[in-house]
Amino acid sequence: MNKPILIIDDEATIRESLSDIIEDEGFSTLTASTAEEGLELVETENVALVLLDIWLGDGMDGLTALKRIKDRLDIPVIMISGHGNIETAVQAIQDGAHDFIEKPLSYEKVILSVANGLRYARLENENRLLRERSVEKAKLTGESERIASLRRQIEMVAPTDAWVLITGEHGTGKELVAQAIHRLSTSADQPMIEVNCTAIPEELIESELFGHVKGSFTGAQSNKRGKFDLASGGILFLDEIGDMSLKTQAKILRILQEQKFERFGGSRTIKVNVRVLAATNKNLEEEIEKGNFRADLYYRLNVVPIHVPRLAERTEDIPELVAELMQRVKEKGLVPKKLSAEALSAMKNHNWPGNVRELRNFVERLAIMCPGETIEADTVKRFLGQAAGLAGRTSRTPFATNDFKEARRLFEREYLQQKLEENQGNITRTAETVGLERSHLHKKLKSLEIIN
Repeated sequence: MNKPILIIDDEATIRESLSDIIEDEGFSTLTASTAEEGLELVETENVALVLLDIWLGDGMDGLTALKRIKDRLDIPVIMISGHGNIETAVQAIQDGAHDFIEKPLSYEKVILSVANGLRYARLENENRLLRERSVEKAKLTGESERIASLRRQIEMVAPTDAWVLITGEHGTGKELVAQAIHRLSTSADQPMIEVNCTAIPEELIESELFGHVKGSFTGAQSNKRGKFDLASGGILFLDEIGDMSLKTQAKILRILQEQKFERFGGSRTIKVNVRVLAATNKNLEEEIEKGNFRADLYYRLNVVPIHVPRLAERTEDIPELVAELMQRVKEKGLVPKKLSAEALSAMKNHNWPGNVRELRNFVERLAIMCPGETIEADTVKRFLGQAAGLAGRTSRTPFATNDFKEARRLFEREYLQQKLEENQGNITRTAETVGLERSHLHKKLKSLEIIN
């Protein structure tokens, strides 16, 4: 779906003539007879380019409107005038106009200028995307079978228009999967519009997703396009969709099905063409059973399910991940360190409940806190709370079992592991902290299989 080209001219015959020329080339158009009307359309529509007359009769003139447009958006503006002179043309170019054409309008000149303007906008967008990708902080790193399988799934689904539901625990890299799908998709030349469903207050999420019109609520001082509108022709990524309220889920479902909506406080129907990627750390089937998630929305989103594995399920990737993460600490002014084979082995034995995000923070901590060039296993174990042969933490919690004795054992194990970590694995200091005799604590640690 092409973005429309906006024509702002006070002469109806010129508006009609330009519309015919541009629509003959396969583009859609919007028209306005005043600068004020045109500025409102710039604010509310996803416009690709503007053709703007300098002399607009009463009201705001074209040069003023040009400055207002360039203040809001970086889109090409082509100035047109029947009273042009060199000074006016130079002023328009200095103020950000892409081109300047004179009346009477030449069909070939209009088409050439519009084509050049759209090409310029596309190249600028591609350059911006390249700049963003050049500073990307993460990628799907690893050569394990689980990661290789994940890459294969991405490569198969990315070039299609299929919607994807990405699941996985916190910190596994669900957003990276969405970015990889976007990079390999047919809309890779368009930005992926992201919505963090947990970060937007419930009372603002409708405005964020669908946009709003000026005056629709307190603080709405201007019209605003929503995420669905901005993503038209590309990809919308709904992160942590499982945290969205049932009320918003119902509105999302209708829009996903119909691909059209009205802005908050508005009445005009806006049509979009959006591919949706969604991600969640929750089991949505369980959430449906609890009444927290709509089954019809789940089935609409879950066209192609992709699950991102836990780091503990692909520990063979840890050496490669650590090497990459160590190089990244240079961006924060830190000196990368080397880890011995034994140190990497100790890291493989850790459960990493926070997944790759926890690993990233841990690597940065090592780079900050360890003075030597090479980090050994004892240092890694101490930082992980595994000194004196401590085993990696279990991901089970006391609430995961109905057996009281097992729950108490799990609580004691987690509690004492935490205290040992706080005391860098020193059993004597830990005993003093928790108020136990050292010998009693030592026996307790062995019985809980925290130490050998």
